[in-house]
Amino acid sequence: MKLPFRITVCGLDELAVHSKARVSHVLSILDPEWPVPKVFGHFGAHRKLERRFHDVIDESPGSVAPRAGDVQQVLAFGAALGREPATDAHLLVHCHAGVSRSSASTALLIAQAMPDRPGDAIFADILRIRPQIWPNLRIVEMGDRALGRNGDLIAAAHRIYNLQLGKRPELAGEFRSGGRGREVEAALALPDAA
Repeated sequence: MKLPFRITVCGLDELAVHSKARVSHVLSILDPEWPVPKVFGHFGAHRKLERRFHDVIDESPGSVAPRAGDVQQVLAFGAALGREPATDAHLLVHCHAGVSRSSASTALLIAQAMPDRPGDAIFADILRIRPQIWPNLRIVEMGDRALGRNGDLIAAAHRIYNLQLGKRPELAGEFRSGGRGREVEAALALPDAA
């Protein structure tokens, strides 16, 4: 099934590559203290939503966790995107690495635009665009609730973690040490866990 708009997912160091890609909408997710990337001055006219929070899945001292208000603003931005003619709409979603916050947010935008599309199909779409995804579980959980998906997106994210651990088992230690053990445990609890 064809996505309702073109999608690019990337990290900060790849933004310049996409400056001439006729992007119509940009969802920019940055750490709170990070400066606005100057490269956006080289993009053509586009609508932009900037959200600022750290790539964490639980509240912790010294970090700004994504909040329900962030998810609501992302979904409002997506609703406006959905009103664009499909031929003109090109969404670029970026965070620092183009792996976690951006992939989770992209999943919510696709789920909103295609409410009947199963979570596994949504994440398969994103995997084709960005094979290294590891969606931020906190964003997925809040978005799943906001969109009334009854856990479909959450379960699909767990299967993505499992898939990625099957390819790169060392990620388990990296994500556990980074405070993201809940994602790793969700992957390992699956019947066919890596």
